[in-house]
Amino acid sequence: MKKTIYYSLLICILFTGYSNRTTAQQETKYKVAIVGFYNLENLFDTINNIELRNSEEFTPEGRNKWTSKRYHEKLNNMAFVISKIAKETSPDGIALLGVSEIENKGVLEDLVKDPQIKDRNYQIVHYDSPDWRGVDVALLYQPKYFKVTNSNSHWLNMADTSFRTRDQLVVSGLLDGEMVHVIVNHWPSRSGGEKASRPKRNAAADLTRHIVDSLFAIDKNAKILVMGDLNDDPVNPSVKDHLRTKGKTDQLLEGDLFNPMYKMYKDGIGSLAYRDTWNLFDQVIVSQGLLGEDKATFKFYNAKVFNKSFLKQEEGAYAGYPLRTFAGGVYMNGYSDHFPVYVTLIKTAK
Repeated sequence: MKKTIYYSLLICILFTGYSNRTTAQQETKYKVAIVGFYNLENLFDTINNIELRNSEEFTPEGRNKWTSKRYHEKLNNMAFVISKIAKETSPDGIALLGVSEIENKGVLEDLVKDPQIKDRNYQIVHYDSPDWRGVDVALLYQPKYFKVTNSNSHWLNMADTSFRTRDQLVVSGLLDGEMVHVIVNHWPSRSGGEKASRPKRNAAADLTRHIVDSLFAIDKNAKILVMGDLNDDPVNPSVKDHLRTKGKTDQLLEGDLFNPMYKMYKDGIGSLAYRDTWNLFDQVIVSQGLLGEDKATFKFYNAKVFNKSFLKQEEGAYAGYPLRTFAGGVYMNGYSDHFPVYVTLIKTAK
């Protein structure tokens, strides 16, 4: 079958029409774009960067005994996951992938060379951030589907000048010729307790909202995808009130964002687990420009947590939890403490 820019036979939805009381089925073909996010959980190289707090732990002599062998096992595991995300929907897999907890651009350059995803030719948008742990966010994209036109790194500045966290990455570009904007986040953690740390995430949400409003000032119908490990659930004030998201499309006011993860969270679906409780910190949120019935341009179709069985611990007290690289100081040769999340965008194939 001939391949278009996004495989026209990726999603086929059957619409039913009626003529003289008989039923006719007409197959409508769509182009598909998969856009997602994955917290890679401490993807560090083996070189000690004395300026970074965690770097010494990820060396052969460090606490994690982070050898070249373990580093390459981590790369292989991450590439395997990326190669599988939404593969049943799109043969080329994920077109745009935001990532977090990466030490530098070099680890991503090693990652995209892995044979499991090398043929996708992922390109990288990355800026060094001021995070005290030495981890950054970035965007991977397939250039045959997405063309970057602009990118910026925004730092979160707070009254506490000693506080340093990840930047917020904004990448604008053409997705099959359509302008879209992606904001990749990794908001401040809950270290010190959820309540005590809440103002930091609220401030991060305010920064994201400011970026969103700046894009709306240029185009009120801008197609925006806010993604990341927000360290808060869809119901928390940072996401719901400060970022201005809602979980139902019929409740949206002008400028509000739609959070498809809200219903998932209410249904008990999570992307990470802690003390037998599931959280859905990893989210992809969309602007109203990506909603609607007119599929002449890309529109939101669905959202999913990629929680396949191979990503889960099989036994023990933490059975069903994400299978991590380390657990309790023991090397597990797993993946991440987070599951990836993604959304499917569709438009009518011409």
